[in-house]
Amino acid sequence: MIVTNKTAIKDFIIFGFPGLDPMYYGTVSTLLFFNYMAILVGNIFILVFVGVERHLHTPTYLIFCHMAINDLLFGTVTLPKMISRYWWDDKIISFGACFTQMYFVHSLGAIQSLLLLIMAVDRFIAVCFPLKYPVLLTNNIVSMACGLSWICTFLRMMGVIYHALTLSYCNSNIIVQCYCDHTSVTNLGCGGDVKYVQTVAVSLAMFSLLLPLSFILFSFISIFVVVLRIGNAEGRSKTFSTCTPQLLICSIYYLPRCFVYLANYIGFSFSLDIRILLILLYSLLPCAVNPIIYCFKTKCIKDILMKRLKNAKVGIKLHSKA
Repeated sequence: MIVTNKTAIKDFIIFGFPGLDPMYYGTVSTLLFFNYMAILVGNIFILVFVGVERHLHTPTYLIFCHMAINDLLFGTVTLPKMISRYWWDDKIISFGACFTQMYFVHSLGAIQSLLLLIMAVDRFIAVCFPLKYPVLLTNNIVSMACGLSWICTFLRMMGVIYHALTLSYCNSNIIVQCYCDHTSVTNLGCGGDVKYVQTVAVSLAMFSLLLPLSFILFSFISIFVVVLRIGNAEGRSKTFSTCTPQLLICSIYYLPRCFVYLANYIGFSFSLDIRILLILLYSLLPCAVNPIIYCFKTKCIKDILMKRLKNAKVGIKLHSKA
């Protein structure tokens, strides 16, 4: 352990997986690199595709675009440093860069939760109040809601990070995690204020997580009730299919987090490596998987892709005959 104090500390060491044998560093860095490529390609594709297809300029797809931007930013903030950690054994991150990364990691995580809330509101109104949907949810209203989510979260998170900066860091500069997060960094603080700073941050995190989750659960229960009241099976299937992408995305985001928090609450402990792996899975997997859900579980996008694919095949056949 490297003992330091607040004035001497200039950088942190990203330790990563404590139990990982160095012979597997190349494999891990390759997996992380392909994950980052999947995040880049998938989310940029969604942004370009929705931007080009003008009839997709609707509230639902506007939310998808904000989700794609968030996933793209989160992957870019975290993965390059993680890849260099295992590819070139680049473990050092400066004090300022660590706190900057921490700021964006927690800001983007909180924004994701709010965007899922807006997505749930979109489906709730579309299914439960379809006649009022064009009035209650316009592109301008969704843009304002998404914009406020970004602005308010970035402003709020400045206070959380400033609060962490008030601590003295004198225990160690080794971060046992793959990126700088609030808990891992503030655990390195010393003095009686550490627990207070952590409690405030956890309380705000729970508020950001559980308040949107409460309405999301309410909205989907309401949607299920409405769907069950539909007389014919085809109508039920069609209505429910419009909510499938949102339901899958919410499940991928919330279920692993709730599992980890519940396990901690009941006293079930994981090894440090497993805990870090679970955090990476629920943080980074959705960023890569969400574009696939948009493409294959959203009817409009899937239909356009299939149509473009068929036209491309026809064009290739005609060119080969010519």
